[in-house]
Amino acid sequence: MISISIIGVGNMAGALAGRAAAGGHTVEIIGRNPVKAKALAATIDGATVGTFGSAPAGDIVVLAMPYAGAKAVVSEYGAALQGKVILDITNPITADFTGFSTPEGSSGAQEIADAAHTDAHVVKAFNTLFSHVLAAGSVGGHRLDVYIAGDDARAKARVSQFVESLGLRPLDTGKLPMARALENVALMQLGLMTHSVKHTNFALGVSVLD
Repeated sequence: MISISIIGVGNMAGALAGRAAAGGHTVEIIGRNPVKAKALAATIDGATVGTFGSAPAGDIVVLAMPYAGAKAVVSEYGAALQGKVILDITNPITADFTGFSTPEGSSGAQEIADAAHTDAHVVKAFNTLFSHVLAAGSVGGHRLDVYIAGDDARAKARVSQFVESLGLRPLDTGKLPMARALENVALMQLGLMTHSVKHTNFALGVSVLD
């Protein structure tokens, strides 16, 4: 069992919390708005509600919020995230789906890592899944692929274990600079949604040929 704290109360927070609880993990919901946090927790079997700004109870702390606020939240928490695995599921994509709001050559995950406590470990994952697809857990009977990037091997192993426990397939893509590539995958998905697929009921996966 893994203890998970989810900062955020939106669709991705709900989808990930639901799958985590179903997988037997302890789930803490944290939000700036305690009413919304309590409302989400009430829909998740066994979930508790944390206090925003206080040290999260979970070993893995999920940033399930728009990227625009994630860096500030990590800075605000400061030493309260010491020793934690920070799971960044955000995408720093502009509102018109044409680019990124982060500096050239950086990534949302890298900006968050720069703002985090030096003893916290940022891992990028889950950013290429739409919330309702994540909640379903599979597409066409196939397990969803969850791409992972991070600098700390132990932190990535912990996240991989968590991903496996949800019935999903973790795929390590390398160190944290690969997060930029994963954010580009998310941007490509939005391009597909806009120009060809025309909906979000899909996921990108890897087929390994024998």
